[in-house]
Formats: sequence, structure tokens, C-alpha cells
Amino acid sequence: MKRSFFSLAVLGVVMAFLYGPVLLIFAYGFVPNGASMSFFGADGRFLGFSGKWYSLIFGGHHSVAPLMQSFWLSLRIAGLATVVSCVIGTTAALALHRFKSRLQSVHYALVYTPLVMPDILIGISLLMLFVACGVDCGFWTILVAHVTFCVSYVTMTLLARLQDFDDRLIESAYDLGAGPWYTFFKVELPLLLPGIVAGGLLAFTLSIDDVVITSFVNGAGTNTFPTFVSSMTKHSRNLPAVFALSTLMLCFTCALVGVSKALSRNPQNSKRKSK
Repeated sequence: MKRSFFSLAVLGVVMAFLYGPVLLIFAYGFVPNGASMSFFGADGRFLGFSGKWYSLIFGGHHSVAPLMQSFWLSLRIAGLATVVSCVIGTTAALALHRFKSRLQSVHYALVYTPLVMPDILIGISLLMLFVACGVDCGFWTILVAHVTFCVSYVTMTLLARLQDFDDRLIESAYDLGAGPWYTFFKVELPLLLPGIVAGGLLAFTLSIDDVVITSFVNGAGTNTFPTFVSSMTKHSRNLPAVFALSTLMLCFTCALVGVSKALSRNPQNSKRKSK
């Protein structure tokens, strides 16, 4: 089918709208002057590109130390939230898939609610809960808040995987004398692993990217990377370091997506192609 010029133009506009800001983030990571955020001097002369912001990041310079501290804090919280969410989300998905009752309908509604509830309502409700319990906001309150909304995404991702799951494999394992734990770890878990990894990657991305909920439950000295960046965007001279670090995070995210795609391939389809 012949492509029209109009369709190509629309495609170009959409691609520019989606990926233009990403390219700008990559470009401004090499800006030479962090104060003016410009590649040109006062006389209009092009100053070129500078890699000093990457040098500051990898060299551990004191000027970007608070930024790096917030970044490592976000990584720790996102990693722990992903692990906990995968464990709880897998358990919830298996319970929703295996058991059908009115109680499970309520369970499904509770799992689904955080997906449609505005982030500001989740943040306010969690803050009120922590205040009522007398808990000081900090690392652990942020972790609990992130697990709260990440569990729903992991559960829904795994439920979609379980829709095509053949329960006869579990029955066959039982018929051959395998126990529940052996069947789960040797039969069911390997088959569900791609869905768990996909849900975990989604939970990690949402956790490390969250601003609204975190801004309600973080305490003094526990600014994550997104909240720290939002506070320094208008006045910091080291703003290009944020763009440089964001570019590195983008590359890392693309690598994780590639790993997720590789793990989600159907081994049976690969064998058929090889034959």
C-alpha cells in the first residue's frame, strides 16, 4: 500500500512531539554553561559541547553530592519496593486466579483501586495514616507508600500472564507425586517468571519516577531523585548534571526493557522457528 505524504507528515509530528524532549535532555547534558543553560556565549559565539557534567557525576564532585545521594536513595527504595511488590503481587495474583468467591471480588477491587485513584489522594491518605500512627516520615514511609501502588501493577501484569496459563501442568505434577512447594518452584514459578519480571520492571520504573506521593510522605533529608530535581530546576547552576544523570538513567531503562523483551519470548516459538 502506497503511503501518502500526509500520513508521513503526521507520523513525523507525533514522533517529534514524543521524542523531541528526550533528545533535548540528551543535548543539554553537554551544555558548557550551567548558569545560562546555553551553548552560546554573551557575544553569540558557539561554545561547543562539554562533558564536564558527566565528569562531575563519575568523579563524585562535592557540587553534585546531594544530587547523587538522592539518586542512590531512589535506587534503594525502588529496588526494595520492587522485590516486596513482586512477592506480594505474585501471591495476590495466584490467589485471584485460583479462588473464585465474593471475598476474592473484594480482593480484586482493593487491588484495582490504586490504579484508578489519583496520586494526590493516595499521598494524602498515606500521610494521614502515618500521622495518626505517630510514625515519622522518612525512608520507611516512602518505601511503604511505593509498595502500596506498585503491588497493584505487579498483580495486574501477572494476572494477564495467568490468563494463558495451563492449569493441567500443575495437575500433572501432582499426579506424578510432586508436593505443592516443589510444584510451585519447579513448574509454576519458571513459567510465570517472565510476567513477574515484567511486573517488577514496571514497579521499578514507577517507583523511581514517583513525585506526587513521595512529596507527601518523605521527611527531612530523605528527598528522592525526582523530588530533589523538582526543587532545583529553577535555581541550580548544576542543572545540566541532572540532564546528564537522566540520560544515564534512560540508557539503563532501555537496557532493562531489552532484558524484559528477551525474557518474555516464548521458548516454544523459538523452538518452532529453529525447526
